[in-house]
Amino acid sequence: MSAESVVDYLQRRHDDVMARLDAFLRLPSVSTDPAYAQGMADTRAFLLDWLKGIGLTDVQLLDGGGQPAVYGAWLGAPGAPTIIVYGHYDVQPPDPLALWQSPPFEPTIRDGRLYARGASDVKGSTTIAIETVAAFLAVEGRCPVNIKLFIEGEEETGSPSLHEIVRRYGDLLKADAMISADGGRASPTVPTINVGARGLTKLELVVRTAGKELHSGRYGGSVRNALHELAAIVASLHDAEGAIAVPALMDAVRPLSERDRRDTAALPFDEAAFVADVGGIAAGEPGYSIRERLTLRPAIDVNGMWGGYTGTGSKTVIPDEARAKITIRLAPGQDPDQAGAALKEHILAAARLGVKVGFEAIGGGSPASTLAAEHPLVQAATTVLRRTSGQEPVHVRLGATVPITAIFKETMGLDTLMFGFNLPDEDVHAPNEFFHVPSVALGLRAWPMLLQELARYAPAAFHQQAG
Repeated sequence: MSAESVVDYLQRRHDDVMARLDAFLRLPSVSTDPAYAQGMADTRAFLLDWLKGIGLTDVQLLDGGGQPAVYGAWLGAPGAPTIIVYGHYDVQPPDPLALWQSPPFEPTIRDGRLYARGASDVKGSTTIAIETVAAFLAVEGRCPVNIKLFIEGEEETGSPSLHEIVRRYGDLLKADAMISADGGRASPTVPTINVGARGLTKLELVVRTAGKELHSGRYGGSVRNALHELAAIVASLHDAEGAIAVPALMDAVRPLSERDRRDTAALPFDEAAFVADVGGIAAGEPGYSIRERLTLRPAIDVNGMWGGYTGTGSKTVIPDEARAKITIRLAPGQDPDQAGAALKEHILAAARLGVKVGFEAIGGGSPASTLAAEHPLVQAATTVLRRTSGQEPVHVRLGATVPITAIFKETMGLDTLMFGFNLPDEDVHAPNEFFHVPSVALGLRAWPMLLQELARYAPAAFHQQAG
């Protein structure tokens, strides 16, 4: 079996692959907003037809009580490893729409960039993965390894029903390892292998200071203002330099090892340019590089704050209620529930006397994930990237979170290699998200080689080297 013949076939079909990606991107598959329910259903139907059309069997929806995942398999390689190929079809909301230069669900190519919501995260890389499997079946009539495609529909909401999907369909999903199309490249010039990602937990904070909204002329200066109290609580989360000021949270963070710091420093990284490129202001924990803060240390961020009057003009009121959505990116070893509890305890202690504080859950949490450097997934990826780039790959961790990596490790004992082809500058989750068009050809070369390289390992090797 030749990966090169599959690569040649995919390169000849580049325009067809782009057309398929275009159709995928036109489907508004926003998982968090019920207004997009039809778009989610249409996307599932699109994927079911796609997987059946390329020759997969047992194509079906895996329903865990939320947005179903899409599944299909090819199991015609007895004795070879069984690999789950993961992607997700849901995307972030496109808001604010006014900031898009072209409509978010009308894919547009400008200057070698494919603009659309979900182009980078992660329909571009998911398309590469599916088309690779399709090409092996079209050219060779078989794949070098057994394949189980698992395309999730809730990644952008923290995968809340993934545990239930595993409980219901665990036998169907049994495998030796997983390759994720999510989790992209860290550099456009240096080949990188993702060996881990930060975890995530989140909550919504509610602050109340009165039984109703009040007139600021009648009550201003005499009662507490909910927005002021919320602002004081939020300000207590960090010190003046931007380091987290929640001791119970930070006490659970493991010190960095020499290997951690060496691997992080191996990737060329211009800290000043990183901040300047987004017009930002540098801040964070002293004693750590930005790459270390981004990938190996926790971060608390307020994702939204609101309350009172936010309409046009003025309304002289004192808000009785204010809210904030807060996330914690978790370092390796931190437990999502313990981290969330530490944050809540800090907030309750920071609230002034008489201020009522409440919490609302927002989806599930996920711990950080780590893949051992000696794992066959890492070794196979190293061989492929050396061959395709002519350079020695650098091990990196993601600052973002891919919940399935930790959940599948916890529930099924599976390790995951993140092998996406998106890049850090692609405005993921923001207006004008895009995917570099040349990344499609790069992915269509590397993915076939990776599947063939994984076939060199016995199934047991993936479990002996589990990280």
